[in-house]
Amino acid sequence: MIGKVLERGKTAIVLVPEISLTPQMVDRFIARFGEEKIALLHSKLSVGERYDEWKRIERNEAKIVIGARSAIFAPVKDLGIIIIDEEHDTSYKSDMTPKYNAKEIALYLAKENNIPLVLGSATPDMETYYKAEKSDGLITLKNRANNSKLPDVEIIDMKKELAIGNKSMISTRLHEMIEKNLQNKKQTILFLNRRGYSTFVMCRDCGYTATCPKCNVSLTYHIKQDRLKCHYCGYERKNFTECPECKSKNIRYFGTGTQKLEVEINKMFPNVKTIRMDIDTVTKKNSYDDILNKFKNEGIDILIRNTNGSQRTSFSKCYTSSE
Repeated sequence: MIGKVLERGKTAIVLVPEISLTPQMVDRFIARFGEEKIALLHSKLSVGERYDEWKRIERNEAKIVIGARSAIFAPVKDLGIIIIDEEHDTSYKSDMTPKYNAKEIALYLAKENNIPLVLGSATPDMETYYKAEKSDGLITLKNRANNSKLPDVEIIDMKKELAIGNKSMISTRLHEMIEKNLQNKKQTILFLNRRGYSTFVMCRDCGYTATCPKCNVSLTYHIKQDRLKCHYCGYERKNFTECPECKSKNIRYFGTGTQKLEVEINKMFPNVKTIRMDIDTVTKKNSYDDILNKFKNEGIDILIRNTNGSQRTSFSKCYTSSE
């Protein structure tokens, strides 16, 4: 569809929900359309880079704009199509001022320019699905890319794991599958919806739990910095080994996060290469690209991925992937 739009001398905007999705998206578009036609807009660009890309779009040098939700405001000329990938994702709504919904902006632009708006998703938003059905705008892909089959999914009851003496966060089945992947020289991706080491720290004598003074939510323990952090407002403090309330030393750590998962994986498989992707490891510029490229090119065996962020997808357990 973008190819046809470009043939008519028009431009395209493609939105993705997460910055970490843009590198592979851009690679595919460059392979198809050439680098000079692509512009990239997202919050991880420096001010100078963002300005340069903005000016390229304004001068009509870039014909395809790819980016996160703010890319919907790109100063494109002769807009011919808007495509929103994973349209169900809540990250298209901005909860910061100015508050906006990128899908609503896209719909407005599509009507103003009399152009198609494509909302793509394997798990569409209920409202989108309903409206598409009612307006005869529903287009269904009946086959997966390359006619590939859906992967097998297994749900493991961790209570049963406890009953057989497995107290780790890795089920026996998952352990077997990771081992099999390693033997077959395949990679594994583990998803977990919490970052940090432990989700809360509590005194076992008096029940005191460290909470954020601003948000009143439990502080998450980060083992590397030995600090307690609030994942809502960013408040942090030094960890404590003595209860501030009753002075007890009986402090315990509960819950699991990506840091703890990484530690457990390294204990179970001491000779494998692991890499972790969460907010704590992508603070530097190009961190997303660097981690994904390392996983792709440097023989990393296991990628540990936090899914509670811009993707906002909750996985209560860990799963393996052979790819």
